[in-house]
Amino acid sequence: MGILEVKDVGKRFGGLQALGDVNLSVKENTVHAIIGPNGAGKSTLLNCFVGKLIPDTGSVTFDGQSVLGRTPYQINQMGISRVFQTPEIFGELSVMENMMIPIFAKRDGAFRLQTIQNMMDEKDIVEAAEKQLVDMNMADKRNMHAAAMSRGDKRRLEIGMCLAQEPRLLLLDEPTAGMARADTNNTIDLLKQIKEERDITIAIIEHDMHVVFSLAERITVLAQGTPLVEDTPDNIKGHPKVREAYLGEAA
Repeated sequence: MGILEVKDVGKRFGGLQALGDVNLSVKENTVHAIIGPNGAGKSTLLNCFVGKLIPDTGSVTFDGQSVLGRTPYQINQMGISRVFQTPEIFGELSVMENMMIPIFAKRDGAFRLQTIQNMMDEKDIVEAAEKQLVDMNMADKRNMHAAAMSRGDKRRLEIGMCLAQEPRLLLLDEPTAGMARADTNNTIDLLKQIKEERDITIAIIEHDMHVVFSLAERITVLAQGTPLVEDTPDNIKGHPKVREAYLGEAA
């Protein structure tokens, strides 16, 4: 049994079958990539993991508990955090204030922007945020407005904010989209460091095969809403069905 189990999941949007009989098992403390061509159903499947969509059929369980019918907040409290395609940060706030928000919310269960000044008086919140910034190699940017940072640093901050919630499962939806190659490589190095230093499982959706093959231990390939094959990166690279459905000549 994996920490994340998907069984016979199906989802339709009108006449479109976005997902059909998807079965997937993500083992604990691994990096599992989900790849496939545009329209394969990757983001739809990810949204079923975090409560943004409810499958028409099948089940999704995390650590033996169903996530279906739970709100995104409740799923987050179970130990699942998601990094979106576009970094979800508070651009008008400082890097330090951004990092304090999830720590405060985890402790108190709720957050309002007007409580930011109150947070600065909370020694434990400040210390935890400072430690997380050090772990993310962002301590020197603590007073910078988040909107002024590069896309790579915004992503680094968002990942740090997710990790501040101490999740057991980190979901990454195209974390290097729109990045220059240098920022992409820095993000790969950061995720490798996170995997080495933390007791965490990572599931990643990514189009950049350099990222996938640098990080993944298992890969599931989706095609037209159904799993085509699941295997190790080495076997996926040379798989004829994968070449035909997704990688093509780039393989």
